[in-house]
Amino acid sequence: MNIEEKNGSVNNEPAENSTPEIKNECCVRKLNKRAKIALAAGVAVVLIGIIVAIILLVGCGGAGGLSSDTLYVGKVENMPKDFIMGMDASAVPSLEASGVKYYDYDGTEKDVYQILSENGVNYIRVRIWNDPFDKDGNGYGGGNCDIENAIEVGKRATKYGMKLLVNFHYSDFWADPAKQQAPKAWKYMSLENKSQALYDYTRECLQKLIDAGVDIGMVQIGNETTGKMCGETKWANIATLMKSGSQAVRELCPNALIAIHFTNPEKITNYESYSANLDYYGVDYDVFASSYYPAWHGTLENLATVLNKVADQYKKKTMVIETAYANTTEDTDFYGNGGTDGVKEYPFSEQGQANHIRELVNTAVNKMHNCIGICYWEGTWISVGGETWEENSAIWEKYGSGWASSYSGEYDPDDAGLWYGGCSVDNQAFFDANGKARESLKVFALVRTGNKIKVVPETIVAEYYA
Repeated sequence: MNIEEKNGSVNNEPAENSTPEIKNECCVRKLNKRAKIALAAGVAVVLIGIIVAIILLVGCGGAGGLSSDTLYVGKVENMPKDFIMGMDASAVPSLEASGVKYYDYDGTEKDVYQILSENGVNYIRVRIWNDPFDKDGNGYGGGNCDIENAIEVGKRATKYGMKLLVNFHYSDFWADPAKQQAPKAWKYMSLENKSQALYDYTRECLQKLIDAGVDIGMVQIGNETTGKMCGETKWANIATLMKSGSQAVRELCPNALIAIHFTNPEKITNYESYSANLDYYGVDYDVFASSYYPAWHGTLENLATVLNKVADQYKKKTMVIETAYANTTEDTDFYGNGGTDGVKEYPFSEQGQANHIRELVNTAVNKMHNCIGICYWEGTWISVGGETWEENSAIWEKYGSGWASSYSGEYDPDDAGLWYGGCSVDNQAFFDANGKARESLKVFALVRTGNKIKVVPETIVAEYYA
């Protein structure tokens, strides 16, 4: 029998005939109960605060508290919280199928998209090819990046708090300034039919991504459409296709930004012409996006000048949607590397790679008028295989983890069909040949806070010392 029953009391209130000792004990019990309730409420508030902090941390790229003992990064002042620090990571599923694993700085195996998020990346870019397979189902390579691949990438990006930048090539394989082939299924279509097919295909892909729960932040209508797109070379026809793609995006993803992507900003009048054509033909878009590879595309000052003209004249956002820089000249897959035409300001080292990113971000934030972000190209694409070219080649062919397989020759006989093979950008990735994160990856977070070290490399730009 408890004390309440003994004394005829309820709700912990002592009966009127209770002894002083019993009344005191009841009061103590009431105080203890209230203290426990208050303590529980306090703990709940703290836990909620921790959960909110974690959510905010993931939403900002999960980059809180990063530092480096070897990497010097000057803080970029005036950097907006929503500034895009993107990474193209399209080929990851094919690399993992080929045996690649990714590791954090301490050697802990993790999902590579988690590692990217924890290091300040807040957007993942993924390319989509219509049908990168031959009639027997053999992949063309380059990650075999169809819509199913994009769904996997998008779900993993969303899981770790990053938005997806959907990059439609509207081709069955690589689309760039040199080649803009229509997909096999569209090759002989009239412009009207091709435009309808492009609209339908864009809607279909976006709906699949939405149904999979992917957080779509931006959609790119064509890739490096420098005077060509999907087999068309006349601007009136190109614009017709772009408008079909944009219409589909507005209908399915009304909150997503629409980007149009060009390259060669060093040819100053090109961007003036492209932006004028987009305006003249009434193409609906939000972001005028540019590639920028420092060895090929001129100075940062020129990049800012040409993009500012577009931003000011047409009231558009701008973005550097592709960039990369090598951290070594070493080849790790017996295929050979590109990107070895460097610039004197950035040595081929992790510090040099970080310098490039920092200077590009600083230019975008403080010298451009409406630049919303940057995106690094394939910073997760590392070598696969082992000790011989023959071993690696068999893996490239089976899983599509090289830049092109021999099967691509049926679609692109003059380029991929002749030079197919492995990865030519493993020397520009933010992971070493064993999949371990390089220190330079931290630059995506450290540009927001800065990071000083005891011995500053001579390769640091002089203004960093301020």
